[in-house]
Amino acid sequence: MENGSEEISPLGVALVGAGMVAKTHLAAILGAHRHVTLRGLYSRTSERVADLLKAVPADYSCQPRPYGSLEQCLMDDSVDAAIVVTPPNVREELIQPLAEAGKHILLEKPVARNLPEAEQVVCVCEQADVQLGIVFQHRFRAASQMAKRLVNQRNLGRLGAVEVSVPWWREQSYYDEPGRGTYERDGGGVLINQAIHTIDLFLSLTGPVESVQAMVSTSPLLKMEAENFVVAGLKFENGAVGSLTASTCSFPGASEVIVLHFVTASLRLERGVLSVSWRDGQTERHGEENTSGGGADPMAFTHAWHQAVLEDFAEAVGRGTRPTVTGHDALAAHWLIEAIERSGERGQVVQVTN
Repeated sequence: MENGSEEISPLGVALVGAGMVAKTHLAAILGAHRHVTLRGLYSRTSERVADLLKAVPADYSCQPRPYGSLEQCLMDDSVDAAIVVTPPNVREELIQPLAEAGKHILLEKPVARNLPEAEQVVCVCEQADVQLGIVFQHRFRAASQMAKRLVNQRNLGRLGAVEVSVPWWREQSYYDEPGRGTYERDGGGVLINQAIHTIDLFLSLTGPVESVQAMVSTSPLLKMEAENFVVAGLKFENGAVGSLTASTCSFPGASEVIVLHFVTASLRLERGVLSVSWRDGQTERHGEENTSGGGADPMAFTHAWHQAVLEDFAEAVGRGTRPTVTGHDALAAHWLIEAIERSGERGQVVQVTN
């Protein structure tokens, strides 16, 4: 990779993991061919790797390798970075050897199953001096970026109240897959697997939460180990108050919504659209309506946002800068989730570690 202001050469990447979201990442890699080159794929399930390789066009710039082991990936000098999309329970055995081999890492959310493991992942990459980017693709949607610009312009006045809702639905068949919705494999339920995207996005707009009081429950509507319904009251460090509701048992499912009430306007993010209602009666609308994998279909979203994340990460590695969402940035969502879980267990207000 070249550095500085000159054009940088494509980043050589390996795709590690071949589960549900791997096809989306593969489409993003192929779409970002000017920024990255797929050098190989690794999964403990070789059949899935073979299926993914079939989607690589015959005229692709190189022939990606099906690695028979992680060691083959580590020894491939053409690989600058690994895109890790495995379940969280196998991250520990992957992240450290990848980082120690000098491979930069783009990691599918969550960072890990729980806060201590997530902090360890960040620490390992910092000690190895490799970039760690996290796939929080909702930040790259046009409406989200417009909301961020408006907030940064500081003409909205003080933030007073926040309303966040993630009213999703998952069929029982979704949780019937071995390990899904368990603490051992996934680290939890709706908070760390579904709502974490919306949590990351609203925190990027509001700033940190100071304290929470929450109810965390596993409703009888779905058979699963971890939580599928959460309600939390939030107190932000800037003095604002808010509410968060997250569910995967809200049939038939609807889009997530973030509403931010400022002194001069209210911002509403929903289905890829930003609606701005100014106190003087003026209104604005930005973005194009689309879905995000909410509602009832976990794969109902475009790969374009993943491609934007990947291109941003490749640019950061090539120029020696920071990706938009670093591993440390992603810890904010983990800190809040951990506090919500503790509050639900104790039935009292809990301070958030920031």
